[in-house]
Amino acid sequence: YIGDTHERGLHHCVTELVDNSIDEALAGYCDLISVTIHLDGSCSVEDNGRGIPVDIHQKYKISALELVLTNLHAGGKFEQETYKTAGGLHGVGASVVNALSKELVATSKRDGQQWQQKFKRGKPAGPVKKLGAARGTGTTIFFRPDPTIFPKIQFHSDLLAERLEIISYLHRGLKVTFEDKSQKTKVVHQHKDGLSDYLGFLLSELSAKTIHETPFTMLKEGNGNGIRLE
Repeated sequence: YIGDTHERGLHHCVTELVDNSIDEALAGYCDLISVTIHLDGSCSVEDNGRGIPVDIHQKYKISALELVLTNLHAGGKFEQETYKTAGGLHGVGASVVNALSKELVATSKRDGQQWQQKFKRGKPAGPVKKLGAARGTGTTIFFRPDPTIFPKIQFHSDLLAERLEIISYLHRGLKVTFEDKSQKTKVVHQHKDGLSDYLGFLLSELSAKTIHETPFTMLKEGNGNGIRLE
């Protein structure tokens, strides 16, 4: 699912959680994603999307939050009308990261309340708990990679920062923050014009000449098949 248990796979765990947040952005519910590498080598991915539901699932008799984090193919990407465009492992990313983590804590804010559930090596360490009233909505996933699976646990800021910057270009207007507390660094990426901004960046790097003074982009109109130029 993540390629390997070395550097590539370790960093893929982060991008899988980020992809879930991006799906919320694609669905029109999220405009902020924050990734934090903590001093002890753990990681958090937070967004201001709808928050993972905590209602009891009729079929599985567990909360939707627990279902998403412990069962393959339980994510919203399998509901055709939920995400018509989605990245990541298509419904297995969060549960795979959970299974590969020594510890994972999922916090969901929705319906004016904050909920939390803790896991150890993919298994619930207890039920979903209500933490109290909360403003806004969103999901935060904190995880500590399992040292019995990953021989070396060290996130590289440059790799993650580059990946997150690319994401910000691909999803115009989306604000993506990345903080590495061990390096005492924090960057914020947000590009109003998305790919047009990326083109400008490339041209400045290459000192290339352009055919058109101003780049243009093609955008889909609403839910129809219309296309407009900007």
